[in-house]
Amino acid sequence: MQNLTELPFNATSPRSLSVIIKVCVVIPFFCIFLCCIAVMLHIFASHSQFLDTSRYILFASMLINDTVQLLFSVLLFLLVMAQVKFALVYCFPLLFISTATFQNTPLILATMSLERYVAIIYPLQCPPAWRSDRIWIIILSLWVLSCIFPIVEYSIGQQNPSVNIFSTSVVCKPAIVNSSPKQTLFKAVVNILCFAVVAVIILVTYVRILLETRKLRQNRTSVSKAMHTVLLHGFQLLLSMLAFTIPITENLTVLRANWLPEDISYFNYFCFILIPRFLSPLIYGLRDQSLRSYIWKTLLLK
Repeated sequence: MQNLTELPFNATSPRSLSVIIKVCVVIPFFCIFLCCIAVMLHIFASHSQFLDTSRYILFASMLINDTVQLLFSVLLFLLVMAQVKFALVYCFPLLFISTATFQNTPLILATMSLERYVAIIYPLQCPPAWRSDRIWIIILSLWVLSCIFPIVEYSIGQQNPSVNIFSTSVVCKPAIVNSSPKQTLFKAVVNILCFAVVAVIILVTYVRILLETRKLRQNRTSVSKAMHTVLLHGFQLLLSMLAFTIPITENLTVLRANWLPEDISYFNYFCFILIPRFLSPLIYGLRDQSLRSYIWKTLLLK
């Protein structure tokens, strides 16, 4: 689970003002993100040409996935900051959804890169699975696959027999349900393999498109756009992978600065969880010429 919710808070401590400031920074930032995503989803729902294109359908699914991920991430962040305790049984769904959506992002990016490859290599004879009326099958498969990982992770954990999940009140943190060394190892292996496979897919897709440009006699502009799009997916993947640099940045921060643990956690959460998730869909959406024109029209109420 890639959520930094290890933020201790005592309402009676002198740090309460600092906590309030942190919350006041996160909430407006998240609200701006929601407004931007709402505009793009409204455009998709209002213009049928976007729903008839597999690329835009995949992008819409990424918008929804990242919105859900950030929603639960911020919710967990606020609950821990306020030290809200509730039954363990209610903590599992929050952590499960956050983990599944985190794992789903690189899978969607890989699928979007493959879609660009298929669109370039098979412009007239697109495989049935990649058509706009069937792309939902691939999207559903990605969601199922991303949900399998947290299910397995929680299943291999060792449940304390003295803990009643229905009555034991806890602060909902990843450490509560990920206390087993097996779970830690499994999560690390899954994350490394997942992002490594996706990185290879994006790299191979880009190289194949680059090589095929010498063979294909079609509009060079569309091929160039496809190559740039695949590169953008690689950049989006790098943004998502910033979450894995958190242990390194924590150690460097401890060595270089006399920051409090909660300040370090907040810095990493804001810089390596919130900002990458915020930038990734916005960069892709604003780069698309068709979508960008509709965004400006919507914002200007034209």
